[in-house]
Amino acid sequence: MIHNLSNTNSIFSVFLSEIRDSKIQKDPLRFRRNLERISEILGYEVSKSLDYKPVSVTTPLGQAECVGLSEQPVLATILRAGLAMHQGLLNYFDRAECAFISAYRKHTTIEEFDIHVEYLAAPKLDNKTVIISDPMLATGSSMVMVYKALLKQGKPSKVIIVSAIATPVALDYVKRHLPDTTEIWVGAIDEELTAQSYIVPGLGDAGDLAFGIKC
Repeated sequence: MIHNLSNTNSIFSVFLSEIRDSKIQKDPLRFRRNLERISEILGYEVSKSLDYKPVSVTTPLGQAECVGLSEQPVLATILRAGLAMHQGLLNYFDRAECAFISAYRKHTTIEEFDIHVEYLAAPKLDNKTVIISDPMLATGSSMVMVYKALLKQGKPSKVIIVSAIATPVALDYVKRHLPDTTEIWVGAIDEELTAQSYIVPGLGDAGDLAFGIKC
């Protein structure tokens, strides 16, 4: 199931246009904050698909019948680019457990690369809802590798992927390699993927824009 927030105009679309804007990108603080705000909105939309239970709350004047989450999700992100999005999700799911995974491209040629996963810190995941955030879903290879790495900590009952920008190639790849029940929430879908696997028009390298150019 794929949800594309760009199908409806909202303030979300403004934040998305700002993370794409090469002039606004020169301010790393604003870039990070816009990624954070994007993931807050995505998190809010995701929350509508989660399960809730009735809760009774004591107010200064009596009892209020409310609702709470039936279970807290686990928030997983891909280092380092996903950190700003992770914070946005954590702002809303503020009692969630967290998981962190490092995944990067190791190029063999300009156009060919392997995905390497070198670090994983995660709680037990058996029968839990896991929300995985990554700003760019270009080929889908990193996301699939990360999912397989997370399985070392148990099999989730549900997987939800949250990305700012994706491509049809990545969405198709993820659908073929992740469980059928996987939900994908994206800010936009860009049609073009270059020979070097960069999204066009995309926004550039989200990790470099948020945290500085890596050596």
